[in-house]
Amino acid sequence: MPPGAILLDFGGTVADAPPQRSAPPSLVLRIYNLTRGALTPGQIQRSLTEGSANYADWRDEDWPDELSQAEVWERFVLPGWPPAAQVPVRGAVKKLSYEWAWRDNWELRPGIPEAVHTAYAADIPLAIVSNTLSGAAHRDFLRKVGLSPYFAVQIYSDEAGVRKPNPQMIWNAADELGVPPENCWFVGDSRRRDVACARRADVARAILMRSPRTDTEREADWPTPDHEICDGHELCDLIAKSL
Repeated sequence: MPPGAILLDFGGTVADAPPQRSAPPSLVLRIYNLTRGALTPGQIQRSLTEGSANYADWRDEDWPDELSQAEVWERFVLPGWPPAAQVPVRGAVKKLSYEWAWRDNWELRPGIPEAVHTAYAADIPLAIVSNTLSGAAHRDFLRKVGLSPYFAVQIYSDEAGVRKPNPQMIWNAADELGVPPENCWFVGDSRRRDVACARRADVARAILMRSPRTDTEREADWPTPDHEICDGHELCDLIAKSL
């Protein structure tokens, strides 16, 4: 049977980028100018690097809620900063979070436009379900590459207040689409987050799109997907076969 809807992760699935520093130089400079030299660039760089690592450790909770952007900065970056640096950063959290999440070198994964167009032509609703510090950055990228109109729904953890593998992410998307979760396919690049989330949400098919970012996950530690694919071309083939 064709899917009632297809839900896709963003990073590693729809788009990907080479690894970058957890403290991008442009963000360090932005904060340095914003705080008028209250901290050295080295202090800012160290806080961002350590904060990013600590945030990553926190994100590994099994059924996680998501922190707001302000909470991420308050908990993982700002402790120990002088008030002269904390105050202006608090006032610019939204813009700084966007810049921290944005990647200049994001590129669509091979075959994704073809898969999106195939689903759209078959009247299969599409949604994005993604963990991120800034959903606005992801929305802008999809708009930039011309795919935004094809996604009826975009669910991001910073806006939803929960993050995968919490199944509420998938249920939120299914509710907005008006499609039961058990009629949806979910496509992601992580066994730990995406396949586990799909199993908990009881979707029709959990599809793993292999990615260098997540190929280090131990298969034995996490649920097994219904399908493993390499890229959007193979997803396109799965959609075509279901039709």
